[in-house]
Amino acid sequence: MNGTRGPQLLLVGNDQKVTWDDGRIRFLAPGNDSLCIFDAGADPAKPDLLATLALPNSLFGPPVNLAVTPDQRLGLVADSMAWPERADGAGWQPAPGRDLYVIDLAARPPTVKQKLEVGLQPSGLSINRAGTLALVANKAGRSVSVLRVADGRVEVCGEVDMGTPVVAVSFAADGRRAYAVKMDTHRLGVLRIDDSGDVPRVTHDPAEDLTTGLVPFNLAVSPDGALALVVDMGSPTASDGHADSISVVDLRAAPPRVVDRVMVEDGPEGIAISPDGRHAAVAIVQGSNNPSSEWFHHPRGQIVLLRIDGMSVTRAGAIEAGALPEGLAFSPDSRYLYVGNFLDAEMQVLSVGDEGLADTGTRIALPGRPASMRAQSC
Repeated sequence: MNGTRGPQLLLVGNDQKVTWDDGRIRFLAPGNDSLCIFDAGADPAKPDLLATLALPNSLFGPPVNLAVTPDQRLGLVADSMAWPERADGAGWQPAPGRDLYVIDLAARPPTVKQKLEVGLQPSGLSINRAGTLALVANKAGRSVSVLRVADGRVEVCGEVDMGTPVVAVSFAADGRRAYAVKMDTHRLGVLRIDDSGDVPRVTHDPAEDLTTGLVPFNLAVSPDGALALVVDMGSPTASDGHADSISVVDLRAAPPRVVDRVMVEDGPEGIAISPDGRHAAVAIVQGSNNPSSEWFHHPRGQIVLLRIDGMSVTRAGAIEAGALPEGLAFSPDSRYLYVGNFLDAEMQVLSVGDEGLADTGTRIALPGRPASMRAQSC
């Protein structure tokens, strides 16, 4: 990170098209989604809302469908799903989309600078630490889109066939590799990157894939590049009442390999690693969007804190969150954790310390239900 001087941007994508009524999913009319842009630098305990843009967003996929460039001048926001009206006129029916928006974060107020088309159902995305390249995991497209970032513009310059749905992607610290989550085949794909030429070259060899836990859904790479943490959701429906896991991947080994699994509660989705690399946080759904009659239903979700010490990743505590927690982000000083509680339409602020997590009591009301959240890219 760039330290805590100046604004430290935090993006929150709100999806107002999806909700639940005692476990029954409901699809609502489009047109009310938004993107909130916060500054978490001046007062990390209570981020300041800088702007709200009317912008489509999607709950479908992991809550990492947006990112901020390291220089904080651009934001990328993927809208995973189109939202056509049903042919019989009886409501709305989501379908895979292709749209990706480029936000000029340096403008006052911030504005949409570009609208691009990428692969089908763009989901998790990542920006390299040089701020020159972005990758987008396309679930329905079974591909990874390659985007070049230069001179304040973003250009689609390639697409890598992954052979199976991919939902999240993250760069290695050196930018020469990236890792893509293959949800259906329980694998982590390795992408090799050569950006020495005019057009970046990104390749994938399935023989290099790593085996994760069941139904991987999300991942985060540590700031020092030593390890990756992969969310093993366990079930395509997220919650099913059974314990799940986080796979620990040693990225410095040749080849990279899974070296451990840490057990967590039912339905992990969001994950983030603190800028100082000492902690990771995992958002646990634990049936909070399932019918109250289900044996595994809980009225609220929870956040699990993990302690990172080299390759050792251990549980450091857990705390109750709101209903259906999705996106997570740490403050730039690593002392606070922001949680997007989807069904409560709020951002919850937790404090982070050696003793674990504590609830600050701060709840920031949002203009919609937070489907995704991302702080400044490292």
